[in-house]
Amino acid sequence: MAKKEVVLTQDGLKKLEEELEYLKSVKRREIAARIKQAIDFGDISENSEYDEAKNEQAFVEGRIAALEEKLRNAKLIDDVDISTETVSIGSKIKVKDLDTGDVFEYTIVGSAEANPIEFKISNESPVGSALLGAKKGSVVEVNVPAGLIRYEIMDIMK
Repeated sequence: MAKKEVVLTQDGLKKLEEELEYLKSVKRREIAARIKQAIDFGDISENSEYDEAKNEQAFVEGRIAALEEKLRNAKLIDDVDISTETVSIGSKIKVKDLDTGDVFEYTIVGSAEANPIEFKISNESPVGSALLGAKKGSVVEVNVPAGLIRYEIMDIMK
């Protein structure tokens, strides 16, 4: 089975590496200490602290494995590869909603970095995929669950 390529910006790569390092160096030790403490209480068959710590350990180990897999399959987008002529992964764009007049600034990122709160939208999302390849001044129509959104691309930046 082919591994899915994970597209990352330099910032996204750094964040994943920092999270992985934290989980491996800090979180693992904290959980190991909690497990040891729970074992010291005695009978672990009815020890909720032990069960909780083991569940957290399983979650953290799963997250570590997922992060390592993403990093193994990472394709880094270099700033020099980001065009200001057309929207691409890594582009920061300013768009105007033609129906409401609202102006938004988005960064198009790979799905591993997507965070709507930070206005980082995935290249695989309906909005992100519709904007890819568009030029400044063009109007892009996006079908979303709420209906049709029309964006005018006002600016494309790095």
